[in-house]
Amino acid sequence: MISRDYFTERCISYCAQTSSHISFVSRLPAIKVKYLLLAWLGILIASWILYMQYASYSELCRGHVCQMIICDHYRRGIISGSSCKALCDQRSLTLQRCMSTSSTHQVYIGLWKERPVVIKCSIEDPVKIDGAPDSVLRQEMSLFDKPTRGTSMDEFKEMLHSFLKANLGEQPSLSTLVDRVITLADINQDGKVSLAEAKSIWALLQINEFLLMVALQEKEHTPKLLGFCGDLYVTERVGHSSLYRLEVPHYLQALVPEALSSSLNHWLAPAWPRRARITIGLLEFVEEVFHGSYGSFLICDANPHHVGYNAKYDCKMANLRSVASEAVVRGFLKGRRCETNADCTYGRDCTATCDRLVKQCNTEVVQPNLAKVCVLLQDFLLFGAPSDLRGDLEKQLRTCVTLSGLASQMEVHHSLVLNNLKTLLWKKISNTQYS
Repeated sequence: MISRDYFTERCISYCAQTSSHISFVSRLPAIKVKYLLLAWLGILIASWILYMQYASYSELCRGHVCQMIICDHYRRGIISGSSCKALCDQRSLTLQRCMSTSSTHQVYIGLWKERPVVIKCSIEDPVKIDGAPDSVLRQEMSLFDKPTRGTSMDEFKEMLHSFLKANLGEQPSLSTLVDRVITLADINQDGKVSLAEAKSIWALLQINEFLLMVALQEKEHTPKLLGFCGDLYVTERVGHSSLYRLEVPHYLQALVPEALSSSLNHWLAPAWPRRARITIGLLEFVEEVFHGSYGSFLICDANPHHVGYNAKYDCKMANLRSVASEAVVRGFLKGRRCETNADCTYGRDCTATCDRLVKQCNTEVVQPNLAKVCVLLQDFLLFGAPSDLRGDLEKQLRTCVTLSGLASQMEVHHSLVLNNLKTLLWKKISNTQYS
């Protein structure tokens, strides 16, 4: 016989299950609303990222304007260059992926006869013009106003010599550099420089990076110049255009913690011996520009996105715009009014001291190139370093980043620290597959 207690227990159990089911059903709308809100939030964030990408692209990527200006000038006979036919007539030089970080300095990955290249061109700030194509062309006309018709070859050579002297300082080898520029300008190799050829090379020399590429063209770690048209120039493509593979867009930097992006870059980085090889190349570049045939050059923005490397892990400077001749930096600082050292800064970090008594900048930069490069290398080189090398490597880098003082007073110390660091790395990777 079934007892009353049994029925009571069954009833309680059934009621509890029913209550639980009713509770779950009553919570369903709340659960659905929560997931709906999360879905909408995801859509909003994705839409914002896409909008920022589009806005950034339309603002920074204006290669079509650059090509229009250059080809218009070429067809009117104002300019010339070894790449003009390929860009404007044959269309075998094409702009493809935009890499610009400034609306006034266009950088594109492109193809020239099926070869990957980098195409660079400067255009006027869009804020300064009314946006109509004709006005853009009028603004750019001033780029090609020198030399004027009637200028003789001797006069043009004198123009070049004076310009190079002002930008590189008084160097005994300037006449050799003038001859190099003349040879580069003479694209049809007829031994003469036409007015269009002269206007093109003169406009190009006003671009700091182009001037540096011409002056350092025989150096191993400078990208090769392949051609030009007007003030547009084409260089070899550096396979990896930054020390780090991951670059967080500026509009996402607030959302992505620096520690996360740093960890991802560590994970994506080449093997340590390959990073050591890249580092040796970067140190060699510092040597090349310290005292070269055409004077000394200063790295005024030691940025990991300016240093690249190729498929063989040889260092190549992907961006030379922040490298300036010592003569230009001294000219900028000479007589400059100041209150603090920050007022005596050329570029991002070529800083001299401020003489507070006369409120004028001194003309020698305090921190040398090597110290700035070693700041980059601390993060790039130390993670994953071999345990038997790490202690010595940390010590060498610590000594390197603290280098300071006037270049004229520390040349021996500078060379000693650089050679010690190179030797330490080379011993570790020599006679291996990475050497």
